[in-house]
Amino acid sequence: MTAITLFEVWGRRLVPLFTLFVVFLWALVTSASRVALAALMPTGRLQPAVIAVPIELRTDLGIATLANLVTLTPGTTALHVSEDRDTLYVHVLDAPTAEAVIDDIKNGFERLIRRIEG
Repeated sequence: MTAITLFEVWGRRLVPLFTLFVVFLWALVTSASRVALAALMPTGRLQPAVIAVPIELRTDLGIATLANLVTLTPGTTALHVSEDRDTLYVHVLDAPTAEAVIDDIKNGFERLIRRIEG
């Protein structure tokens, strides 16, 4: 592999990796703020849920990365990956709708991880 093609391969992965890092930091800050507000001002309006998130990742590293990013984000915990590796079960502290949570995970973390996987 020549230096140019090696750079092209890493370049295609470094941009999504950096983007994933920024997206994770933003999710970390915003969700930590929401969890802190829920703890400091309990209103009883939280809607906890366990949500089945369909995933399209195929590598063990990609699935583990997604599960870890979800768990590291305050207010969410990855509980289980289905045997067929098509579903990630996530506990969410406050889920107004399952579709919003699924959309957030799929269009945030999972989309970027798929780009990194190539």
